[in-house]
Amino acid sequence: MQPTETDVPLDDAAPPGPPSDQPRLRWYQSIHPPVFWPALIIVVSFVVLAIAGGDAVTEAIGTLQSGIVGGFGWYYTVIVTGFVVFALWCGFGHFGDIKLAKGDEEPEFAIGSWLAMLFAAGMGIGLVFWGVAEPLHHFAGIPNRASGVGAMDEQGMEDSLVITFLHWGLHPWAIYVVVGLAIAYAVHVKRRPISIRWTLEPLFGGRVKGWLGDLIDVAAIVGTLFGVATSLGIGVAQIAGGLEFLEIIGTPSSLTLAILIGAITLLAVVSVVTGVKKGMKWLSNLNMVMAIGLLVFVLIAGPTLFLLREYIQATGVYLWELIRLSFSTSALAVTDGAGVEWQGWWTSFYWGWWISWAPFVGIFIARISRGRTIREFVLGVLFVPTVFSLLWFTVLGGTAMYREMFGEGGLVQTDAAGENSVHESNTLFGMLEGLPGGTVVAGASIILIVLFFVTSSDSGSLVVDMLASGGDPDPPTWSRVLWGALEGAVALALVFAGGLMALRGVAIAIALPFSVVMVLMCFACLKQFRQERQQMVAAQRALVRDRLTQHVSRTLIDEGLVEERPQRK
Repeated sequence: MQPTETDVPLDDAAPPGPPSDQPRLRWYQSIHPPVFWPALIIVVSFVVLAIAGGDAVTEAIGTLQSGIVGGFGWYYTVIVTGFVVFALWCGFGHFGDIKLAKGDEEPEFAIGSWLAMLFAAGMGIGLVFWGVAEPLHHFAGIPNRASGVGAMDEQGMEDSLVITFLHWGLHPWAIYVVVGLAIAYAVHVKRRPISIRWTLEPLFGGRVKGWLGDLIDVAAIVGTLFGVATSLGIGVAQIAGGLEFLEIIGTPSSLTLAILIGAITLLAVVSVVTGVKKGMKWLSNLNMVMAIGLLVFVLIAGPTLFLLREYIQATGVYLWELIRLSFSTSALAVTDGAGVEWQGWWTSFYWGWWISWAPFVGIFIARISRGRTIREFVLGVLFVPTVFSLLWFTVLGGTAMYREMFGEGGLVQTDAAGENSVHESNTLFGMLEGLPGGTVVAGASIILIVLFFVTSSDSGSLVVDMLASGGDPDPPTWSRVLWGALEGAVALALVFAGGLMALRGVAIAIALPFSVVMVLMCFACLKQFRQERQQMVAAQRALVRDRLTQHVSRTLIDEGLVEERPQRK
């Protein structure tokens, strides 16, 4: 789950929408103008400004990132940890029996298919990009040692994995639980359109139909689009790194990255235009098979017994240290702003990235979860992807660090200043090179990233389009093409505005307004769940009372103390 690129097409999980025999509206009638135009203007303005502004935009993004991390990093830490508590409370408390359906509707998907789709939602560019790179960064002390990883030794290996687990474990999936649960209740129980605004109806009532609801949906569109673009930018950087590793191209330049972004975005647009659901399903299934194949290959070809033992051990340490890690803000690392810098590189970046992805992934999860109880929802969404993510990082990251400690090394290098350095885009391929047949697998990994790019861009543009079309579950193709092209344009703009650092900065900044919406979602959910729980308890009490009354009446009649009244015809 990275932010997770959702690789199961959303088209097939749509809740009941307008009848398919209704005539298709004209293009200008198919949009919701108060949402569509402001979101479009914001996105296009950013693209133009980022490409034309050059170094000034790069500096502005860096300043914005430092300001938000320094001023609001603690806030991100508190609310994301709060989302974990909220998810666990809803799942294991007395709200867990509430059904995400109208009446007694059965689950739309069998448990196996549902879990498989959740598993697919957790696979994507982010996991492939950071699977090796993040543990190695912590291991090498990049950007500094504020993480608490003291040195490149055995203890440092385990600490590096545990910190990575924090960023890819329960916390990000709790973010998706909040949004997915709120949307699922609004869509499947209240029968509202697919739109973020309706999740706050319990708090604001009819006002969500006006400017307030429009503002919420605009924030969701912009956040989602920038979150998807961040993943696409990262994916293209890794594709370029793989092509360089295979000696197909030289050192990637900005022009090279721009060509790659354009080419792969074109593939995504073609996928949108064709709209072949079976084809998209085939690509999604192929993604899963290739990702699992990569995992199994590294597990078998790498230090297998060490990886299996370390998976169990590091998972135990993660669970034991979970509370301490959840509230860590690197507050005591004050020398040269090391703590703020580290948070901006890692935890604050990730929390912002996940929050910006939350509308996209939340809508996907909500749409496939009709008929599930809240307890089933939380168990499936929070724990199943977490278990797989921890295994993924143990196998890929653990193999890389094992090579650094006990093998030929070479993945952690030294820059001109004598500091440790890790090439984010190339570490996966460097690790694979040291395994038997790794060069062939490296080539297959590039194909895997491209497929993730295409499927996630298609699904992402669909979600954004639904929001911009007022909740229409089947928005027109032309607007999906538009938003898909804009995702590529934003990724291109961010690459020109500073590459990975710009991607980090924008993800942190863009999540700030939507984080407020998510906090309000929690209160809205609790208000609705409490009301439904009270109705359930009242109905159960009435049923018990009626049965008791019938039992007493029958006893009195049987004992001859009262006469049975004849039934009326």
